[in-house]
Amino acid sequence: MTKIVGSGAYQYECVENWGKLPAGWSFKEIGAVGTDRNDNVYVFNRGEHPMIVFDKDGNFLKSWGEGIFPRAHGIFMAPDDTIWLTDDGDHTVRQCTLDGKILLTLGTPGKPAPFMSGQPFHRCTHTAMAPNGDIFVSDGYGNASVHKFDAKGRLLKSWGTSGTGPGEFNLVHNIVCDDDGWVYVADRENHRIQVFDSNGKYETQWNSLHRPCALFMTRGKCPLCYVGELGPGMPVNRLYPNLGARISILDHTGKRLAWIGADRPGLGLGEFTAPHGICVDSRGDIYVGEVSWTNWPTTFPDDPRPDSPRCLQKFRKI
Repeated sequence: MTKIVGSGAYQYECVENWGKLPAGWSFKEIGAVGTDRNDNVYVFNRGEHPMIVFDKDGNFLKSWGEGIFPRAHGIFMAPDDTIWLTDDGDHTVRQCTLDGKILLTLGTPGKPAPFMSGQPFHRCTHTAMAPNGDIFVSDGYGNASVHKFDAKGRLLKSWGTSGTGPGEFNLVHNIVCDDDGWVYVADRENHRIQVFDSNGKYETQWNSLHRPCALFMTRGKCPLCYVGELGPGMPVNRLYPNLGARISILDHTGKRLAWIGADRPGLGLGEFTAPHGICVDSRGDIYVGEVSWTNWPTTFPDDPRPDSPRCLQKFRKI
C-alpha cells in the first residue's frame, strides 16, 4: 500500500526499498547524500565503499573513494560538477570530480588542529559555497567555528566560539548558503539555525527546531530549507513525543511549512531515527541518509542493534 507523508503543497510518496546495492554490500550508515544535474544520487557512507552512486530509480552505477575516507560526514554538490566531501574522521575537505579524482584538499589528513583552537580543522562537518565561489566549512565536533576560504583554498577568516550567544556554537553541524550569499549554520545542540552575512556577521536565528542536523537549501530568491532534526539525546527525555526525528520544510524566513516523520523515532517507512544527510533533486524528490548505526544505542537502548538498520529513504514529490 502506498504511504503518503507531508501536508498541503508538500506531499510525498514513500519509495520503499530504494537503492539496489550489489550483493554483499552495505552502507553501514550514511553521512550525506547529494544529486548531480542528471539526478544521479551520491551516497557518502561509512561502509567499505564510501561513495556509492545510483541513478534516480535506485540502480547502482559505480563506487569510489575506497581507502580514502575513514568517516563520511558531508556532501556539497558544486555548480561546476565537482563534489566537496567533508570527512570528520580525517579532518579534511576534499574537492573531487564526480568520478572521484581529488582536485583539492583542505586540512591535513589525519592531523586535527588543537581542540577548540578555532583553527581548521578538528572534526569538520560540512561544506557550502557562496555565489562568488567562496567556501564555508563548519567545524564541528572539536571546534566551534566556521571557516571561510576562497575558491583556491586560501583561508580568508574564521569565526565562532563555544557558547549559546549570537555567533557562538554548541556543535556546529551543517552549513548552507543561499543565492544572496547569506550563510545558514546548524547550531545543533543549541537547537537553532544561525544566519550570518558572508563575513560572519550575525543577522538572525531560526528557533523552534530540535537538534537540527541535516540541511539542504534550494536555489532562487525565496529558497526552501529542508532540515533533518534529531530526536532526544538523553535517557530522561528519550520517549518524549514531538521532539525531532523528522524532516522539516521551512520557508526563507524559517517558518515551518510541513514536516515528514512521526512523533517519535521509528523504523517504519517514512519514519526516522537519525536523519543526518538530505538533498532534493530537480523534480523535488527528497533523499534522506541516516546514521542509524551510531544513534541506535541512544534511541533504542533496550533493543539489540540490527545488522543493517534503515539508513536511506526516498520521498517522491506528488
